[in-house]
Amino acid sequence: MTTVSTTPQPAMRLRELVFGAACAAAVRAAARLRVADALGEEPATAEELAAAVGTEPRALRRMLRALTCYGVFTEQEDGRFVHTEMSRMLREDDPHSLRYISLWCTEPWTWDAWPRLDEAVRTGRSVFDELYGKGFFDYLHEDAHESAHVFNRAMTTSSMQSAQDVADLLDLTGASTVADIGGGQGHVLVSLLEKYGDLRGTLLDLPRVVAGADPRLRDGGALADRVTIVPGDCRDAIPVEADVYIIKNILEWDDESTRRTLRNVVAAASPGARVVVIENLVDDSPSMKFTTSMDLMLLLNVGGAKHTERSMINRMKDAGLTVGDVRPVNAYLHAFDSVVPG
Repeated sequence: MTTVSTTPQPAMRLRELVFGAACAAAVRAAARLRVADALGEEPATAEELAAAVGTEPRALRRMLRALTCYGVFTEQEDGRFVHTEMSRMLREDDPHSLRYISLWCTEPWTWDAWPRLDEAVRTGRSVFDELYGKGFFDYLHEDAHESAHVFNRAMTTSSMQSAQDVADLLDLTGASTVADIGGGQGHVLVSLLEKYGDLRGTLLDLPRVVAGADPRLRDGGALADRVTIVPGDCRDAIPVEADVYIIKNILEWDDESTRRTLRNVVAAASPGARVVVIENLVDDSPSMKFTTSMDLMLLLNVGGAKHTERSMINRMKDAGLTVGDVRPVNAYLHAFDSVVPG
């Protein structure tokens, strides 16, 4: 009897890779149909799930069979399906939910942009303007309202899930003030203020972003009396003085925007102020398959880039910062500690 290896050979692995769009589409479909939400703690047949989510049973079984190949759901010997760790994260109510991240990374515009990656690689520039006649964020907010909603929910989910990791890592003992620059809704700031009861904070981001800040930071919120909310663009100016500045996941635009932001922090800060930059890296990271893919998406949509450890350090040094420790925050984030020299 001939034994067939269970390890895919290079030719089969390449075949699997070029069908990656099928896997991404199946994850997206499962998220949109809320199949994971419909599947509870008890095993369910494809027919039962189809009735719950309103699909054709045989087609749903085919999609679920494809997803089980990647560890998203498991099919038992009796043909019923059960959750896996990954399928649970497609539930909206899961504390580690990646439902909106999964939708965001497979939004309709992505299927237009990915086939033009060769063009972006040739030019080193975004393909978005040529595709849609306007910049990425203008397109989201003017023409793709559902996609903008998905983006906002995905960024909120990601920020909330990593905020406690950041707070656990950072020791702000002795600091009186902290500024969260480009901090979105302020989830990192909330975690830091809850950890340090005497700390005061400032949240700076675009007006439309801080308008939706975490309720705990706004008027009447539990932390409002310790917070200043500043609408503004950190690429233009940072009118904030603090002992510690946090800059998380925003230095991935074009190089000039990154340089301006870092220089604005240095210009605003007093000598000895601490600046902590937190970013995904495309080298020396357990999550490189994810971060390198995000890096290519940034090239396509805004002409940005994720960083290597060395490129991030170089940009910080070029801005005038003295860089110290670089430490992992979790499997996909690193923190770069630095100070403004005297």
